[in-house]
Amino acid sequence: MRLRAVLFDMDGTLLDTAPDFIAICQAMRAERGLPAIDDERIREVISGGARAMIAAAFATEPGAPDFEPLRLEFLERYQTDCAVHSKLFDGMAELLADIEKGNLLWGVVTNKPVRFAEPIMQQLGLAQRSALLICPDHVKNSKPDPEPLILACKTLNLDPASVLFVGDDLRDIESGRDAGTRTAAVRYGYIHPEDNPNNWGADVVVDHPLELRRVLDSALCGC
Repeated sequence: MRLRAVLFDMDGTLLDTAPDFIAICQAMRAERGLPAIDDERIREVISGGARAMIAAAFATEPGAPDFEPLRLEFLERYQTDCAVHSKLFDGMAELLADIEKGNLLWGVVTNKPVRFAEPIMQQLGLAQRSALLICPDHVKNSKPDPEPLILACKTLNLDPASVLFVGDDLRDIESGRDAGTRTAAVRYGYIHPEDNPNNWGADVVVDHPLELRRVLDSALCGC
């Protein structure tokens, strides 16, 4: 079936949002008189959300007395500074341009709450171009459940088989596969060192956004 739309996970796939997460964690440490830590310790757990980043940045865990205050402070800071350093991954601007030139739709399906995702899309000038933004606020079950992708396809009035979902986590691939979309895993995202995208069962695995051009080329020629 001819491809009609490309949907992206946000963090680690469409956007490099790590610099904002890292800046906030490092600032919180500095204000407590703690030395900076290796940025990679934060980057590699971003897919686990605020809880994972706080655990990595402060060597604490849920249930510890300091954990919840740290998490809430992190989220409050991120609400204000969620798009200071975030940007499209290298090559993604060109890929989006190719998608639009090919008269394909593109959108975002993320596990990031809408209160963070929407401002980021707006501040980076992507909200006007994106066909949709699906967040946990819009569904009962987040990825890896297929519900977000099913909702996206229904919203676009497209057969899931005509949609490609691109992500940097096994949850993305499972969600897309169970919803009936084609799937692409990216190696450039926020992947734990012990994880391997080749083992996720995606239809294609790429190291760079522009490698997806070959998928688009096949779609545009109807192959």
